[in-house]
Amino acid sequence: MEFDLTWILLGLPLAFILGWGASRLDLRQLRAQNRDAPKAYFKGLNFLLNEQQDKAIDAFIEAVQNDPDTSELHFALGNLFRRRGEYDRAVRVHEHLLSRGDLSGADRDRAQHALALDFLKAGLLDRAEDALARLEGTAFEGEARLARLAIFERSRDWPQAASVARRMHAAGQGDFSTRQAHYLCEQAQSQRAAGDNAGAVALLEQALAAAPQAARARLELARIAQQAGNSAEALGTLRELRAQAPAALPLAAALFAEIARTSGREAEVLELLTGYYAEAPSLDVLDAIVALSASEPKAIPGTDDSRMWYLRHLEREPSLVAAAKWLAGERLEHEEFHPQIQAALDTAARPLTRYRCAACGFEARQHFWHCPGCQAWDSYPAKRVEEL
Repeated sequence: MEFDLTWILLGLPLAFILGWGASRLDLRQLRAQNRDAPKAYFKGLNFLLNEQQDKAIDAFIEAVQNDPDTSELHFALGNLFRRRGEYDRAVRVHEHLLSRGDLSGADRDRAQHALALDFLKAGLLDRAEDALARLEGTAFEGEARLARLAIFERSRDWPQAASVARRMHAAGQGDFSTRQAHYLCEQAQSQRAAGDNAGAVALLEQALAAAPQAARARLELARIAQQAGNSAEALGTLRELRAQAPAALPLAAALFAEIARTSGREAEVLELLTGYYAEAPSLDVLDAIVALSASEPKAIPGTDDSRMWYLRHLEREPSLVAAAKWLAGERLEHEEFHPQIQAALDTAARPLTRYRCAACGFEARQHFWHCPGCQAWDSYPAKRVEEL
């Protein structure tokens, strides 16, 4: 059977025409899709700039449907969901990105970081910690470590927090020695609550080695020594506190007075406190001086020389707290009205005796090393509100 070349001559032009028509059709369709995707994208951007997040999300969803391979649209959509509090939808978007095999390494790290933020905002701390741990060795490592540190602090997992802080300190991300000392002090506090004073002392000594300038460890060591009946050791530790961290001495004023009473060293401690008060006046030190002065022999029999310290304080600086305490022991001309006047003064002075966080302004009746409001460390000065 002979092969007929006529069919080949007729088929080649026909195949060419059909191929050309198909390519034109595909090109026309691609152009239409490309026109639709930017249009939807810019529409969403316009809505976003006008703070119309609902409409922006709808536009970005339309853009993603037209071009599902565009990672930037997925990131924009996921961030919008997170800002609106729709964390489950944000998680789905970023998990979809991570499941793609064609995603670049940089975009994969970016999607992992975004997923961790979704979990953090949703309050899923265990899943957030796991997602953040996967960012070790990436461009987001520094941010991830800070976030993990905050998670461990919130959950009071002090050993894990110390581990992350050591890595950050070694990597040059800041000086975390004082914070590591706080973690050891927190663990020591738990040991004391469990009755293990020896374990607490060991941890506090580690804290001193990590941050010799930190005041908290010395205060805790002095309290443990005083409770154990070793007043001499407690007083020696507080003398070191005065040399290393004098600004924290007001926090130790009541302990100074307790040591003086239990060890019979009222005169010695009173001399120490009056010397410190002369350098840096403080309401807490003033109260300790007044308490110790009351037990000393009176220069003028029948008088209360201790309360004169309040008047001396008022000569140096105005103080409603000191005035109220001085007036409490005075006899007025109309003594029958004294209780009402005293109650009014005490009510007005009470807010002035609080401590205030320098970072967020949270006020409390007790001093905190770790602010319960903003979670900052060492943000509470050792002074009362009236002294700030």
